[in-house]
Amino acid sequence: MKARDTMFIGFTLFALFFGAGNLIYPVTLGIESGTSYLPAIIGFVLTGVGLPIITVAAISLVRNGAVQLAGRVHPMFGLLFTAMVYLVIGPFFAIPRAANVAFETGIAPFTHTKSLALLLFTVLFFIIVYWLSRNPSKLVDRVGQILTPTLFLAILGLVLGSFFMLEGTIQPAEEKYQAQPFFTGFVEGYLTMDAIASLAFGIIVVSSFRERGVTDPKALTIRTLKAGIVTAIGLTSVYVTIGWIGAKMATEGSYDNGSAILAGAARLMFGDLGTILLGIIVGLACLTTCIGLTVACGQFFSKHIPGLSYNHVIMVVTLISFGISNIGLNQIIAYSVPVLVFVYPITIVLVALTFMSRLFNHSPYVYRGAVFFTALIGLYDGLVAFGADMSSVEPLVSQLPLFELNLSWIFPAIFGGFIGLLIQQFKGQPRHKERFQNS
Repeated sequence: MKARDTMFIGFTLFALFFGAGNLIYPVTLGIESGTSYLPAIIGFVLTGVGLPIITVAAISLVRNGAVQLAGRVHPMFGLLFTAMVYLVIGPFFAIPRAANVAFETGIAPFTHTKSLALLLFTVLFFIIVYWLSRNPSKLVDRVGQILTPTLFLAILGLVLGSFFMLEGTIQPAEEKYQAQPFFTGFVEGYLTMDAIASLAFGIIVVSSFRERGVTDPKALTIRTLKAGIVTAIGLTSVYVTIGWIGAKMATEGSYDNGSAILAGAARLMFGDLGTILLGIIVGLACLTTCIGLTVACGQFFSKHIPGLSYNHVIMVVTLISFGISNIGLNQIIAYSVPVLVFVYPITIVLVALTFMSRLFNHSPYVYRGAVFFTALIGLYDGLVAFGADMSSVEPLVSQLPLFELNLSWIFPAIFGGFIGLLIQQFKGQPRHKERFQNS
């Protein structure tokens, strides 16, 4: 295997990650954090770049991808949790969001009949997604060697223009970024969905290396990390520069969402040509992500649901995504946040336990305890984000360390893991210990 293969797989992983959330959230962070931009973007990069790459590396350590990783809690939990993750990053949230962002930045500025234009755009968009997803074996060639370099060049044009043509001044941080900008940026990184998307994309990367003859577990992990470094450099560079565009747009008007901020910046710099350039960037970014997510969903559900073919799954995924796409971007973002607030901490805990698993002999009791208590706090946070009245339990939850930083799940996760460790010592290692010896 050649070094260029690792680089192209890194390019592919970059393109799969780099979709709607990777565009709209950094620029929103920039405009809201203002003078606190630096600590805010550092926190954002940790969850938006660091966690996804670590998760991909964790997937390379297990033979059966996310199902085995989550299955260390319980086999049924592994299957159900992974299925929920695929639905979240697939037809219910991430794919419709990506299609909407592509429309908002590339098509909406040129049309007055928005609902009809969105309908026609999503019809064409998802026909292309379905067609390009039918042959997943060509994914690396199509994305890594063709679409990603084009995407890089388009982004470079927009970023260079922002340094020389945007004259806005940096404003004081908005309230949410004034007290703890680093931790606020850290939590905002959840919204990219990349850490949970890594549970799906990780197996695509690992499969790509295996198809190229890399079968030794240690070599596979090293190759995966090298590809991850390529991806991390690309994502970090884009986040920092796009976020800076947002910071300089604070004095140029008011905007409903990140798509509108980017569209306004492109128009200020290059006029209608800028809108077209941005449309190319967003269209390619969202298209590659949607293809990767559709392929991942097709491979997962066709494998775990008897009698369901890969082509049937990707057809259903594109149809559901098409339907949800037409409810609009702001609505999709609003109902996705509570789910992400619940799922993300569980994902982080599972990945952390995967790297520490040998320290406690892969005990499922440790996994169960840590995940159970994490899920309890995640459920509370998700219900609060949904708008539910949680005043009856808030006085209790608010006493947890890091509550004000939206990281109150950390100490319950540690406590749950410790309880699991005590149970392991009391009961002894379960009979199904062998399930965990191959990682």
